[in-house]
Amino acid sequence: MTSIRIKLVALAAAAAVAGGAGWLWLRPASAPAPAPAAPIAAPVDSPARTADFWAGRVSLLAGGGEASQFSDPYGVAVDARGTIYVADAGEHNRIRRIAPDGAAVTLAGGKEGYADGPGAQGRFHTPSGIAIDARGNLYVADTGNHAIRKVAPDGTVSTLAGGGVAGSADGKGRAAQFNGPVGVAVDAAGIVYVADTYNDLVRRIEPDGTVTTIAGNGAPGDADGPALKAAFDTPCAVAVDADGALLIADTRNNAIRKLGADGLVSTVARGQEGDRRALLRRPLALARTHDGHLYIAAAGGRILQLTPTTGLDALGDVDQPVQPGYGGDGKVQLFQPRGIAIARGGGLVVTDAATASLHGITPATASPTASAATISPAGTTSSAATGMAAEVTAGANAALAAVPLAAARAAIGREDGAQAGAPGGVAPRATAGASADGAGGAPATGTAGAARRASVRAPMLWPVKPQNAPHEVVGVMGEVRGNFEGESRDHFHTGLDIQADVGQPVVAIAPVKVSDPLPNWGFGSLSEGIALGNISYIHMRVGRNQKNAALDERFQLLRNGRGKPDRVRVRRGARFEAGDILGTINAMAHVHLDYYRQGGALNPLSLPFIGLRDTVAPRIASITLFDASGRVVRAAKRKPLVVRRELGELSIVVDAYDQMDGNEARRRLGLYRLGYQLLRADGSPAPGHERPLVTQIYDQLPRNRDAVKFAYAPSSGITVYGSKATRFAYTLTNRMVHGQVTPGMWDVAGLAPGDYILRVHAADFAGNAAIEGRDLPLTIQ
Repeated sequence: MTSIRIKLVALAAAAAVAGGAGWLWLRPASAPAPAPAAPIAAPVDSPARTADFWAGRVSLLAGGGEASQFSDPYGVAVDARGTIYVADAGEHNRIRRIAPDGAAVTLAGGKEGYADGPGAQGRFHTPSGIAIDARGNLYVADTGNHAIRKVAPDGTVSTLAGGGVAGSADGKGRAAQFNGPVGVAVDAAGIVYVADTYNDLVRRIEPDGTVTTIAGNGAPGDADGPALKAAFDTPCAVAVDADGALLIADTRNNAIRKLGADGLVSTVARGQEGDRRALLRRPLALARTHDGHLYIAAAGGRILQLTPTTGLDALGDVDQPVQPGYGGDGKVQLFQPRGIAIARGGGLVVTDAATASLHGITPATASPTASAATISPAGTTSSAATGMAAEVTAGANAALAAVPLAAARAAIGREDGAQAGAPGGVAPRATAGASADGAGGAPATGTAGAARRASVRAPMLWPVKPQNAPHEVVGVMGEVRGNFEGESRDHFHTGLDIQADVGQPVVAIAPVKVSDPLPNWGFGSLSEGIALGNISYIHMRVGRNQKNAALDERFQLLRNGRGKPDRVRVRRGARFEAGDILGTINAMAHVHLDYYRQGGALNPLSLPFIGLRDTVAPRIASITLFDASGRVVRAAKRKPLVVRRELGELSIVVDAYDQMDGNEARRRLGLYRLGYQLLRADGSPAPGHERPLVTQIYDQLPRNRDAVKFAYAPSSGITVYGSKATRFAYTLTNRMVHGQVTPGMWDVAGLAPGDYILRVHAADFAGNAAIEGRDLPLTIQ
C-alpha cells in the first residue's frame, strides 16, 4: 500500500469508538461478552469525566484545500491505539487509515463498484458511516451498494449483509436488503446496528449476517411508541447507549430518538419546529462518551453536546471571538461535519465534507502539543475556523475551480482600495475610462490578491436551456433581501438569479456525485431546491416535470396517505451529468444558483458563464451622511452641505444600483465593491486619503445572516419578493470584506476646516465604475 505521512495531533481513543454514524459501546455487565482472538489493547489511562459544554481548539489533521487527499470524507473511527479510519466516498470510494505517527494508507477500496477481496480489490460505492469492533474489524455503511461491508484489519473486504440492490427485506447475508444505509454502530458482542436511511428503519445484524428490523414501520414519519410502530424520517446515524439502548439521529425530523431495552421508541431531543436558527437541525452523526454525554454533528457546522443533566448546547471555540449581531458567537463552526469519533482527553475527531478535511477538536485545557494546529500533506498550517482553500490547483472538477479565497482573511485591515478587477468570467466594459480596479484603487497584491484574481478558463454552462447561450441575470450575490413577515433586511442574497419561464427545465451545469444524505428541501414551496456538490439550484420543482411526475429513477417521489405527491428523495451517491434535467422552474420564474468552495459561499459571477457580458456602469442615486444618533446631516436650503467637526463620527450611506447587458429597464442589481475617498476641492486627495478606502466587497458573505443589517442601512430592501423595486442603501462606513464584518464610522473631528469632496467608489463585478453622482461637495467647519 502506498503511504504518505501526515503530522497529526497525538490522538488516542478513550475507548474503541467509531464515528460518522457508529461506535463501539460497552453493554451492561450482564450482557454476553465476546472472546476476541486478537483484541485491541485498551489504553492504560482511565477516561476522565466529561465537562459540560467545554470550549476547545480546532485544528486540521488531514486533507483540506484544493489538493486534499480526500474526495468526500464521511464516517470516522478511532481505535484504542489512536489509529484513525476514514470512509472517503466521492470519486475515491475507499477506507483510509492514519496511524498515530501520521503515516496514511488506503486500507481498502479505491474504485467505485461492488466486490469483495483483499485491499484494493475490494470495491465500495459511496461508503458512509463506519464502526470498529474489539478485534479491529471495521463495519462500513456502503450506501450506494445498499449493503453493510466488513473490513478486516489486513484490509480484506467482505459483505456482512445486503446484496447490492435497494429494497427492504430481513434475511441472512446477501438475502437481506437495505435502501441506502448511511449509519452503523457495533456493540461489544459484535452485533451491528444500521440506520437504514431511505427505508426509515433501524436494523440489527448478528455476527453471522442475519438481519432483522428492530424499529420503524417502513414509512417516513414522526411517532414514538412500540418499536415496529414508531416512525422515523431519513435516520442517518446510530449509537449504542450504555444500557443497551440505541440512540438514533432522526435526521429529517431534527431529533434524537432512543430505542429502549423495553422496545419503546422515545424522543430525547428535538429542534424547535420552524426555527431556522435551532441548534438541533439535520443531525447527521453521533458519538457517545463513557459517562453518557452525546456529541452531535448538525446542520450549520455546529458540534453539539447533549449532557445527561444540563441539556443541549454547542461546543465553544476559544479562538473565535464573540461578535454579536454581525460575526461569530464563539462556538465551533465547521461547514459540513459528517462523522465524529472520540479521542483521548475528551477531544473529538470530525470529518468535514465541504472542505474535504479531517479536524481535531481538543479541550482548551489540553497540552500545547495536543491543541496545536497541524500540518496538512501539502505542508500548510490550517485551522477550521478560517477554512477557506489554498491556491487553485488542477483537479478533477476543474470546471468549478473558480476563486478559492485562500488567505483572504489575512488581508483584512489593509483593504484600502487593494482589489483586483473582474476576478471571474464576466466580460467587462471594453473602454479605458476606468482604473485597473474599476474604483480608482491599486490592484491587489500578495497571496490574497492572487487568490482573488484566480479565474476559470473553461466556459461554464447555464442552468437553463440553451446552456451555451446567455440569459438575463436578475439578481446577484450580496443583495439585501427581506422576508414575508415585514423585515426589509432579513438576509443577504447568497447567489445568482437567472430568469426563466415557469415550467422550463433546470439543468445541471457540471457533473456531480451527491454527497449530502438529504440534498433537497422545501417540497412544493417557492424556496424548493437541491444542493449538488458546489452548486445549489433553488426555486424549482426538484425532480419533477410540470405535471408533478418524477423525472427518472434518481428522484423517488413519495406520496401521502391520500396518494398525493408529498416529497422527493435523492439518495447520497446518485450521479448527475452536465445537461441532466434536475427539475422545472416554479412560480418564482427564475433559478437561483449558490456557489460554494471549501465550504464558503462565493460569488457565482466568478464562474465564466458562456456569453455573459456586463458593460453597464452602476448608478448612484444619493449620498447621505448621518450623525452618531442616526440623524441626517442636511444642507440648508440652497446652501452647500456644512459638516461641523464637533459632530465627531459620521456614517456614510450611498443609495446605488447596477444593471447588466440584457436587463429590463426596471431591473435593479446589487454592487460588488464599494468605498470612499476624501478629496480637496481641486480633486486632489486630502492628507491621509491618498487612496480610496474599499469597505465592502461581495466576493463572499458572512455566515451570520444578521450581518446584513451592518452592510445595509434601514432604508434598504423590500419586505416581500417582487412587490416593488429593491433599494440598495449601503452603509459604507461599516466594513464587509471577504465575509468579515467590522463596524465603523467616519471621524471628521480631526479634519482641517475647508472645502472638500467626498467621492464614493462603486463598481460591479466586471469592473464598471459609477461616475455620475459619485461626488458629494461639503465644507468642514
